[in-house]
Amino acid sequence: MTTFRSPIKHCRNCGTAVVYRLPDDGDTRERAVCPNCDTIHYENPLNVVGTVPYWGRQVLLCKRNIEPRWGKWTLPAGFMELGESTEQGAARETTEEAGAQFEMEGLFTVLSVPRVGQVHLFYRARLLSEVFDPGHETIEARLFDEEQVPWDDIAFRTVHETLKRFFDDRRAGHFGVHNLDIV
Repeated sequence: MTTFRSPIKHCRNCGTAVVYRLPDDGDTRERAVCPNCDTIHYENPLNVVGTVPYWGRQVLLCKRNIEPRWGKWTLPAGFMELGESTEQGAARETTEEAGAQFEMEGLFTVLSVPRVGQVHLFYRARLLSEVFDPGHETIEARLFDEEQVPWDDIAFRTVHETLKRFFDDRRAGHFGVHNLDIV
């Protein structure tokens, strides 16, 4: 069994200790199964959602005030919450981390990161103002031209790949949707 979070120890329904085995329903993956009530507990990837906020030829980056990678630069993003769409989550994270006013545009990158059990989704977002009010997770929110981006201080590879494709697409004069595997 490969796990990226603490393994499930107890059934969410009845509290009995679970066992990891192949379920009786024909599933081909080992799962946490409750021997008391037969509940199968599925462990699925987490979604990280965010935006590529831009103002003219510049992108907005946030300097992290939290671990992991405290002090490194990133796009505004975070874990999607239950009950929200990917776009709603991306907008919420952008508001929380950057305090930016913006208009959501299309989905831009979908990045699978199987080694940590995550899928990252970034949307383009057109900034409506150059005024930012970053939240507690952000030391500083700042606009960068492509040449000014602190490439060696980008917090995550998914952000690096997303920024690279954003600038490439901007030069090409059209934006696509990019699907990448980060291995």
